[in-house]
Amino acid sequence: MDLPRTPTFRLDGKRALVAGASSGIGQACAVALAEHGAEVTLAARRLTALKALADALTGRGLGARAIEMDVAEIARTEASVEADVAQHGPFDILVNSAGLAIHTPALDTAEADFDAVADLNIKGAYFLTRAVARGLADAGRPGSLINISSQMAKVGGIDRAVYAATKHAVEGFTKSMAIEWGPKGIRVNTICPTFIVTPLTRQTFDRPERRTWIEEKIKLGRVGRVEDIMGAAVFLSSDASALVTGSALMVDGGWTAD
Repeated sequence: MDLPRTPTFRLDGKRALVAGASSGIGQACAVALAEHGAEVTLAARRLTALKALADALTGRGLGARAIEMDVAEIARTEASVEADVAQHGPFDILVNSAGLAIHTPALDTAEADFDAVADLNIKGAYFLTRAVARGLADAGRPGSLINISSQMAKVGGIDRAVYAATKHAVEGFTKSMAIEWGPKGIRVNTICPTFIVTPLTRQTFDRPERRTWIEEKIKLGRVGRVEDIMGAAVFLSSDASALVTGSALMVDGGWTAD
């Protein structure tokens, strides 16, 4: 009997760029891709933290290097990130985990806060994705581009009008890019996590009433861990998801199931 074979989840021979890799979800995704065989370029503003991660990965015999990259710089000039990607690419895989959240009631939103969040979460994500896609297109290579979005790309939330707006925008340009670049073999998707415990989000979980609200909304009854995102990143990066593009992979514990 001629049985089908499961497509590989291995990433051997692939080159990956992980932006926002210095901590949290980005760091976890970088580890996951490296463990599955990818040569990972770690990018963020905090070069010292990146070098420590690169050393830890290479010490385990995995492929990793660190470069300093400020995705928010795109708000001032897209040329710097374009140059970084062109210098170090082309990359077969992008995981863009660089992002910013400033939570306030909508009536109290400061214009400067709006601009800061939108510049990184929308403009930075858009042009970083474009830069990696341009390198692939110029090289005539397929690839998988992943933006870390949020469950807030599908719903709204208290004090999250600006953040939710930016993540809804990420879903919009992801779908459009997927349509445009599909004929080139370039896939574009998002991962939409629920609340994940990281150093940057710990202050939210330190508020008992907010943690209770979160846990009540998550149908599985617990908050997220960075490990919950690692498998999703490997899946979307690998041949196992070869027919997946323009999609949002929900890793939200059932938050958006209502």
